[in-house]
Amino acid sequence: MSMKQHADIHSTTVLGIIRDNKAALGADGQVTLGTTVMKHSAKKLRRLYNNSVLVGFAGATADAFTLLQRFEEKLEQHRGNMARSAIELARDWRTDRYLRRLEAMLIAMNTQSALIISGTGDVIEPDDHIVAIGSGSMYALAAARALQANTELTAKDIVEKSMAIAADICIYTNHQIAIETLE
Repeated sequence: MSMKQHADIHSTTVLGIIRDNKAALGADGQVTLGTTVMKHSAKKLRRLYNNSVLVGFAGATADAFTLLQRFEEKLEQHRGNMARSAIELARDWRTDRYLRRLEAMLIAMNTQSALIISGTGDVIEPDDHIVAIGSGSMYALAAARALQANTELTAKDIVEKSMAIAADICIYTNHQIAIETLE
């Protein structure tokens, strides 16, 4: 019997935005198993390819690390071309029998592009340069869109405020927010 049959794993909210050629990516630290908080300070953000690409993940941690490693290999192979690396990873993820079973999603971003990479083979680049994944993603996304449209806040400030709003609403998101930026 799999873990999923016992309890749903809810593991994060990750939000990224590009504004004024600056990128910010934030994630909370909570990992929840069913109705129990298992960890408050998980690290869900990474810098890859000479610190030029930010990556955040949601889902099963071991699965996410496997995908993160594969994405990093693709970045090296394609000399930092994030879009090509994401498409190649998504193709592998969809077609490889082992990878297909992994339950995670990734955000990859630099100062020009923000991508969501899913296990169904999707690579999504939203028009508004705001990306969100995880349990509280829709709360954070709504807040970020409102702040982007109605304020002059920086990308980092929008991520910080939007993640706080998501943490106030979503029981699977906490206030231990980590934020990485690129300029």
